[in-house]
Amino acid sequence: MCAEKIQRLIQASILGFVMGLAGSGMYAAAFILQFAMMVMLVIAGLTGFCPGLIMLKKIFPACKCEETNEKDNN
Repeated sequence: MCAEKIQRLIQASILGFVMGLAGSGMYAAAFILQFAMMVMLVIAGLTGFCPGLIMLKKIFPACKCEETNEKDNN
């Protein structure tokens, strides 16, 4: 499994956790986690900087499609 897919699974798990918090009435914690995730996704989308993905790429290989895109850009 590649780093980008693992990152998406982690994001889905965090969103599920946030939904669980909201469902159990912990609205403040759910809001804070949701807001933090939104900020990180906006930063990653605008700048390409994603600390979580950088760490995951040190442990797991990058996806084949990303390796192909990097070769095409060079």
